[in-house]
Amino acid sequence: MRSNRHWLRWVGYIAGGLLTLLFLLACVGFIYEQIEESRDQHLNHPPGLLVDMGGYRMHLYCIGQGSPTVVLDSGLGDYWLSWYKVQPQSSRYTHVCSYDRAGLGWSDPSLQPRTSKVFAQELHALLHQASIPEPYVLVGHSLGGINVRMFASLYPSEVVGMILVDSAYPHQEQRFSARVNKFNAGFYRELDLHALTMPIGIPRLVGWCGTDPPEFRSVVRAVECRKRYFRSIHDEWVNFDEDGSQLRAVVSLGNMPLVVLSHDPEKLMPGIPSDVVREVNEVWEPMQEELAHLSSNSSRVIAKGSTHYIQIDRPDVVIEAIRDVVDQCRVTQAGSPP
Repeated sequence: MRSNRHWLRWVGYIAGGLLTLLFLLACVGFIYEQIEESRDQHLNHPPGLLVDMGGYRMHLYCIGQGSPTVVLDSGLGDYWLSWYKVQPQSSRYTHVCSYDRAGLGWSDPSLQPRTSKVFAQELHALLHQASIPEPYVLVGHSLGGINVRMFASLYPSEVVGMILVDSAYPHQEQRFSARVNKFNAGFYRELDLHALTMPIGIPRLVGWCGTDPPEFRSVVRAVECRKRYFRSIHDEWVNFDEDGSQLRAVVSLGNMPLVVLSHDPEKLMPGIPSDVVREVNEVWEPMQEELAHLSSNSSRVIAKGSTHYIQIDRPDVVIEAIRDVVDQCRVTQAGSPP
């Protein structure tokens, strides 16, 4: 009996010691994260304007001159930097703006639901608040493709052209297999884990945030290695089905100049099993073809050698598509009656 009590006492000592150690490590991690976040914010600053949206600010980055204005909308969880290979080149022949949706990049979080309709309304308010002249050519990557279609449906008189860059498709999960949807859900559960452990610095220490692109690592750490970044991605993802429902009624863009850019179906994606990639591509290809039928004045281009991020892997294809649509819009504008 005495030996049992002795053994239990030692188990208690060990458990208490481990808990104390974990607490101390968490405290050290918290202090480390606060110091690093403060350092990142001090060393890095937004390249564009922080526009007052009435209680929160949104980041808008515009360069170049000319009409129409090209507006770049990023994919789920992405921000202005995803266009770093496209925006500078395209700004040589027209006015080009990228921005950060609320809660991402340099933009403050918003209390509004994270749905495509809200994204379109916030972008519209942002452009007008910053006095960015219309008409607009909208460029949307992935989730951004749904957002720009929503924008065009809400403000048709302000949009004259569109480029969809490997755009998402409304209710695409209903076409994917259960295995693909399970794989996607696992990815977003990992992001929730990142958000949970961000306050004690684990994602920063193990490289779960702030790594790509390497040439902008300091900037990326400043905007991605924060709990709100991962929470914003989560909020965008959980509302994706609602985005599809909101866009279901938008079936046509008329004769608006439209270019649909799609990734190379032969290109494997790093970190994703090849059989999952094949399953995705079997469904993705017909959806991309359907997007090309949104306008009677459309073309579709497959970006050879590119994964989902065509603007990173093949920026030349995106730049050429922007130039083509801008030129078409200018011809139409020149021929319009005064």
